[in-house]
Amino acid sequence: MLKKNIAKLIAILLIIPIILSLSGCSQKTELEKKESKLTSIKKTGKIIIGTSADFPPYEFHKEINNKDEIVGFDISIAKEIAKDIGVKLEIKDMNFDGLLAALQAGKIDFVIAGMNPTEERKKKVDFSKVYYTTVQGIIVRAEDKDKIKSLEDLKDKIIGVQKGSIQEKIAKKQITGSKIKAIGKVSDLILQLKNNKIDALIVEESVGKAYISKNKDLKLLDIKIKAEDDGFAVAVKKGNTDLLEAINNTLDRLINDKSIEKFIIEATELAENK
Repeated sequence: MLKKNIAKLIAILLIIPIILSLSGCSQKTELEKKESKLTSIKKTGKIIIGTSADFPPYEFHKEINNKDEIVGFDISIAKEIAKDIGVKLEIKDMNFDGLLAALQAGKIDFVIAGMNPTEERKKKVDFSKVYYTTVQGIIVRAEDKDKIKSLEDLKDKIIGVQKGSIQEKIAKKQITGSKIKAIGKVSDLILQLKNNKIDALIVEESVGKAYISKNKDLKLLDIKIKAEDDGFAVAVKKGNTDLLEAINNTLDRLINDKSIEKFIIEATELAENK
């Protein structure tokens, strides 16, 4: 009996190093997974951003030297992220409501598109720190500006919002009794408003100012809308902690040296001269 117990003990002692070794390999594999995204980006020499370029001054199309380019202060931030990592920036323009799916599928490396880090979105992706906060506004046809003095006046109206955006959430929660019309692009919503297909459009205030500067038949109302999630952040695929850390380091620098404020001014001026 004693010999059997000794044999069992020896067997256990022999197995323990193997278990510890496998555990170490597992931990190493997990670490490699966390480091792999940033490493692969550096190896390919480029980082791919997903955005929805119809949201001036954040991201929008602009003809520069007879060439269509995507510009905006979000794009300026993205360029700084790429520069700090040491790679080139590739931009993919798509509908706002398809951005997170593209991110989860690995078609893009990160999203920067005036996106709010809501609790619902946090279940799907990881977010950086908030780099900018804003106020929501309402655009109507200029001829209707005196008819709407409060959110109550929007009851029974058709309200346009960008599909999948924080504005859609606000409209459903705060403007009861109205009909919500959600469309992927803000530019399409502007046309809907001008063509009497919707009665009002909820947008981020600086975006609204950019559009009405070139559409004198529209008016941004003096009604401020409170939002639970009014800050903007960068999204990455869940688990890409090394990439997220690199992005946060860039955002820290841009916030501390006031570069983001400079980017906003430059992008707003560019949008108004569109």
